[in-house]
Amino acid sequence: MSMLRNLATSLINAQDERIITTLPKAKELRPFIERVITLSRHAQALEGENAAVKAVHLRRQAATYFHAGNSQQAVSSGKRGQLRAPRTAGVAAVKRLFDELGERFKDRPGGYTRIIKLGRRVGDNAELAIIELVDNPKEREAIESAKKRAKATPNKGKTTKASESRAAEGGRRGGKKADSTFEKKETTEARGQGEEPVVEELADNAPPSTAEAKSDQTAEEQETKE
Repeated sequence: MSMLRNLATSLINAQDERIITTLPKAKELRPFIERVITLSRHAQALEGENAAVKAVHLRRQAATYFHAGNSQQAVSSGKRGQLRAPRTAGVAAVKRLFDELGERFKDRPGGYTRIIKLGRRVGDNAELAIIELVDNPKEREAIESAKKRAKATPNKGKTTKASESRAAEGGRRGGKKADSTFEKKETTEARGQGEEPVVEELADNAPPSTAEAKSDQTAEEQETKE
């Protein structure tokens, strides 16, 4: 029981709301810590005239799950001019449990913790695990960053499509710019005067190919032989 109280205190007071321990300890700690979180959740839902009295009762019940305050607290408080001894971490855990965690899990009916396996430890080969509270700060930051990336992704797609469409309209192979830039001047003038393009004239006056030249030479040789 003392071990579970220490683990519960460490989990509640942890800054990132997670601790690393062995898997059997994490499985034993999970129902232990969830029962005390349920008490804080019930304290937040109290209403009526006796709500304050019932909240004190629930707080005292939750205090039994943690180590009591410093035994020297009462002794030091009775002496004039002497500083009071500091409270233990268990008292701080109960305070945070009812002030912060009870409000966070007010509408959650259970499942306040999560266990993540880490594999086996070098040395004694013990199986390690992380036990953490759900909706912890790291988890909330990850969700917010994912939402920001999701919002930024559609805008990037729109800009990419717009740039592609502009490139297709004004590129070398398409659009009015391609016709005016890469067309020969003679072809443009000939088309404007109703004449045939210069390219076709050059194609008609082009020198014969090698195959046609060979066929002409063979025909002339046959005529000379005859």
